[in-house]
Amino acid sequence: MTIRAVVWNENVHETHNKVVGDLYPDGIHGAIAAALNMDAGITATTATMQEPEHGLTAARLAETDVLLWWGHAAHGDVDDAVVERVAEAVWGGMGLILLHSAHFSKIFKRLMGTPCNLTWREAGERERLWVTSRSHPIAAGIGDYFELENEEMYGEPFGVPEPLETVFVSWFAGGEVFRSGLTYKRGAGNVFYFRPGHETYPTYFDANVQTVLRNAVKWAHNPAARITAVNDAPNVPIEEALEKIEQRGLKLHADGEEGFR
Repeated sequence: MTIRAVVWNENVHETHNKVVGDLYPDGIHGAIAAALNMDAGITATTATMQEPEHGLTAARLAETDVLLWWGHAAHGDVDDAVVERVAEAVWGGMGLILLHSAHFSKIFKRLMGTPCNLTWREAGERERLWVTSRSHPIAAGIGDYFELENEEMYGEPFGVPEPLETVFVSWFAGGEVFRSGLTYKRGAGNVFYFRPGHETYPTYFDANVQTVLRNAVKWAHNPAARITAVNDAPNVPIEEALEKIEQRGLKLHADGEEGFR
């Protein structure tokens, strides 16, 4: 079974900054999709914010097993209706991978329910990512650690909920540390946040980073059928209860009437 991945990118830095454009001539989304497509078990396509409905229509999401999200300069420009559509897809079972500055995206904040804030510094310093869960499938093929010679620093405290698992912890040359690879479950959807990926550095061409991304897509994939109508809260009439019961308390709503508003 081939996993259908979509790499979403706001596609702002590449089109407004020559340094980034020269580094990623096919866009950050293009570089990530190319890395994913190196695996015969993954078929990756791309979508950008400039497309109608940001390239994330209901039909597109219905055919997406795992969505990867890169954003930075234009978080506020992402349409709230699209954010809600993506959240519902995750609750229904679509995998979601948040990359680098997507920690501050609307969709990550929506799913986490927290500020998702952190400290940062842009100095192009060395980052050492330590594997803190050696047996985790996202870390398959990675040694005890790997290094990126130039990256933007993110530092603790990181304002996110306690994760299910911490797969990577970063140390930076300036002394800070950061939880760089976190997993979550939201509804039926698997969610992974992965820190590296500042736009002015060739991070997504790094072999270790590419390995992590391919592993993460496979981990995030939920092969079960997508759950639909995830916001429904249906009433179960007394006569449909599994065991025979009688009405004993006050009944505020008639059968079939919406009870949650």
